[in-house]
Amino acid sequence: MNASTQALPVAVIGAGPVGLAAAAHLTERGITPLVLEAGTSAATAVRQWGHVRLFSTWSELVDPAAEKLLAPTGWTAPDGTTYPSGADWAALYLQPLADILGEKVRYGATVTGVSRLGRDRIVDADREQQPFTVRIANADGTEERILASAVIDASGTWSTPGPLGGDGLPALGEKANADRISYRIPDLKDPAVRARYTGKRTAVIGSGASAFTALAYLADLARADDAAATRATWILRRGISSTTFGGGTADQLPARGALGLAAKAAVEDGYADAVTGFRTDAIQRDSDGRLVLVAEDGRRLDPVDEVIVLTGLRPDLTFLEELRLALDERLQAPVDLAPLIDPNQHSCGTVYPHGVKELSHPEQGVYLVGMKSYGRAPTFLAMTGYEQVRSIAAHLAGDQEAAERVELTLPETGVCGGAGLFDQPQAAEATSGGCCAAPATLTIGAPASSSGGC
Repeated sequence: MNASTQALPVAVIGAGPVGLAAAAHLTERGITPLVLEAGTSAATAVRQWGHVRLFSTWSELVDPAAEKLLAPTGWTAPDGTTYPSGADWAALYLQPLADILGEKVRYGATVTGVSRLGRDRIVDADREQQPFTVRIANADGTEERILASAVIDASGTWSTPGPLGGDGLPALGEKANADRISYRIPDLKDPAVRARYTGKRTAVIGSGASAFTALAYLADLARADDAAATRATWILRRGISSTTFGGGTADQLPARGALGLAAKAAVEDGYADAVTGFRTDAIQRDSDGRLVLVAEDGRRLDPVDEVIVLTGLRPDLTFLEELRLALDERLQAPVDLAPLIDPNQHSCGTVYPHGVKELSHPEQGVYLVGMKSYGRAPTFLAMTGYEQVRSIAAHLAGDQEAAERVELTLPETGVCGGAGLFDQPQAAEATSGGCCAAPATLTIGAPASSSGGC
């Protein structure tokens, strides 16, 4: 890029944990960021799951460059050994960080398109000499265009949850029955939400941390005196194996291991019935108005009152379609990153730290980071995103040595490799020692407080 282009700000899409960390690292490097946030405050998505407790401690959730920005203001980091809720994370760290960045963060600014100035995706001539053009829809209904020297997309995946259907499409009847389907972990401290699930039979679809959390929450509700009839039907697209509930006591993030144990307890204590190998094709209403899930193989489940779909999240790539991105055809993650995060092979702790090299695209100067960079893979940790943007900021500042240096060690999950996406009966169970061994039988006591997120 020419000198005038280099003087432009770096557009950062999203004022969530990784977007704000990117702004902090850019600021530390003397590069001006402009953070574009669609919501009215920082961490809009995080606030929407504010009732959920993370399974990472505060020490793993505060970015070092961000802490340097905050320290001169008198900000004190919370106890690093404790686990915040999403609301805590937003109020005690993310909003103060956004406030320090001041006018570098714009709210009510929804990015609707990104391209090169005067060049659509098919034009080669002088492409890399042109700045990026970022189209914005403002909260007041006006539109504008800003120019940027680079684009860091940290918009996440929260707005695009996966559907109920086992083929990746909405199940037949899913949209027609939307009033009885939720795609979020319920906040059972909210009286209206609590009333929705109290005394009801709820189907929970999914096999990750979010599904564990929902099962544990519903089990807690069932234990309450006023909710004796509360039950869950846990629907898994795969079978139950030695790794279904995570690494348990072998997980180096203890709260993450405890979350799996809490879900296991919900099943073993009779608060949830597990249905395995069920890939939903349709959802219908019976004569009483209850919902009946129908599988691809024709199986029909007993009626339920509510459905909670927690089948993962997806990246919204529509506003990036004029850029030349190299994305894996399965995960929709950068092609050099995809082999490192493939959920068939990796869990959170077996993913290698990575940076600008793995996150680069044919379109130089554009980066997908944070949850967005993982595409459909569910294994993201906040500290991974912080390392990503540290490396990118170093690269944009011309410090290639720092950009290529690894400054992160990830905690092991206690599960070697990924959980996979589909049962393969012919695959033998691992029996060797170490991480890859099948976990020993787990003794379940009182469930730990439910945790979600990373």
